[in-house]
Amino acid sequence: MREVDRMVIKRLICSVFGLSLAALAPAHAQTPAKLPYPVKLVTLVTHSSPGSGSDVVLREMIKYLERYMATRFIVENDQGGSGAKAMARVAAAKPDGSMLYATTPTYILTSLLSKPSKSYRDLEPLVNFFTDSEVLYTRVDAPYKSLQDVIAHAKSARGRWGASNPASMERESAEQLKTAAKVNAAIVTHNGGSDMMINVLNGTLDMGVGEIEEIRAQLEGRKIRLLATFNPMRIPGYPTLPTVTELGYPVVMQKFRGLAGPKGLPPALIKTWEDAARKILADPEYKKSYSEENLVPNFMAHDQYAPFIDKFAADSGNFLKTTGVIR
Repeated sequence: MREVDRMVIKRLICSVFGLSLAALAPAHAQTPAKLPYPVKLVTLVTHSSPGSGSDVVLREMIKYLERYMATRFIVENDQGGSGAKAMARVAAAKPDGSMLYATTPTYILTSLLSKPSKSYRDLEPLVNFFTDSEVLYTRVDAPYKSLQDVIAHAKSARGRWGASNPASMERESAEQLKTAAKVNAAIVTHNGGSDMMINVLNGTLDMGVGEIEEIRAQLEGRKIRLLATFNPMRIPGYPTLPTVTELGYPVVMQKFRGLAGPKGLPPALIKTWEDAARKILADPEYKKSYSEENLVPNFMAHDQYAPFIDKFAADSGNFLKTTGVIR
């Protein structure tokens, strides 16, 4: 065999062998090992109605949870009693990680404003993922061009402001604004953000309180106008939108979004969720998604989240007592 033929054959063998290794290597390099999980299916329960804040956040989140956790997820909307029904269901579940509850301020406020069979105290705070922006908005063809216009109307004719449900943070935000502005507007509560939106659009309400992700379709369709945010600072995606504090009303409210489970969650399960939360919040694709929804990553591990919940409950209880909402 000629020397040139030997060289050609050698190159072909090296090339084929190299391609074989290249074909095998990415399978291990590109697919991260999933965190082991004790059950094959996890139900994430929310009191939120389909299309409302928690529902939207959860359905997007599970796409990324399944990327890093060796289990499947479904979202179930268990409405009723402003979260009371959902809390009771999760509190009665086995503490094996098969059923968890989507926590927002509603589950604390429901516990304070009523006497549900199970309260936030019967659930184990697991981890927190986000801080969500609360905004005030009205319909585009409303006579109100600013929050000051809505406040002025409330002083002369009382007015009607909308909140997603009786025990929501939106309702507390509206109540605090009412107190700060020294007006007696009627706070009208609903079964969810989508129900409230209908009454904003038809003019029944002067304005509503909600989150960007649940009003995005109407916002992009130019059917509603943002008036202000309860954030301590302006929302990066809406730099011209003033804060309520900037407008002269010192009210700052931000919604937390996390998970809780039945009492007695095993330490190993808690650690799995803490690891998973860190992974999905750092995932570039998910980061792009949640940033577009104006969600701010605010990871709290279990040992931080539980004290945070207790403090939030104490602060909310004090406000409700001082304003006479509860005794």
